[in-house]
Amino acid sequence: MPTNDQLGAAVRKLVGQVSHWTPPRWAASGLSGASRADLMHDLIQWLADRTAEVEARPPLPVPRLDNDLALPDQLQVIAADLARYAPPEVQQEAAARITALRGAFS
Repeated sequence: MPTNDQLGAAVRKLVGQVSHWTPPRWAASGLSGASRADLMHDLIQWLADRTAEVEARPPLPVPRLDNDLALPDQLQVIAADLARYAPPEVQQEAAARITALRGAFS
């Protein structure tokens, strides 16, 4: 499915860009003065909320772990769930948001 491939590619590119980051790099300010870690967590929460919508269940908060180095793993898990259940238009929007955050981190 091309959309699933698009979402997977966007996730792989973002994970490849940030997986080696150190805690100070995650703590650096990104857009709107929020830390890069906060921006990534916001994206992960958005993906989790879309997954809940397509599964017709209430959204749940994604835990904010003590170690920001886990954020790429959280992204991969949540995005895999979304890719499994979401219709193409939701996957396309998710891929666009992931790509936009990747650009903001450049």
